[in-house]
Amino acid sequence: MAIELSKDIRKEALASLERYFRENMDEPIGNVAAGALLGFFLEEIGPAIYNQAVSDVQERLQARLADLDYEVHEGMALT
Repeated sequence: MAIELSKDIRKEALASLERYFRENMDEPIGNVAAGALLGFFLEEIGPAIYNQAVSDVQERLQARLADLDYEVHEGMALT
């Protein structure tokens, strides 16, 4: 499943790809080629990045919930 971007975010991503090619490659990339490359990234690589981000957030939330649970139990022990 490809990740969908809003029109504005897609426009920014295309501009970033074009800028990267201008600054780092021997020849610039056109808008159509940049769109195809962005589509490839979103379809092939995007889901892995998305899944890792979700996993990272879940891990942080679980750690925070564990901290809150500890704080609640400590507070109850003091009363």
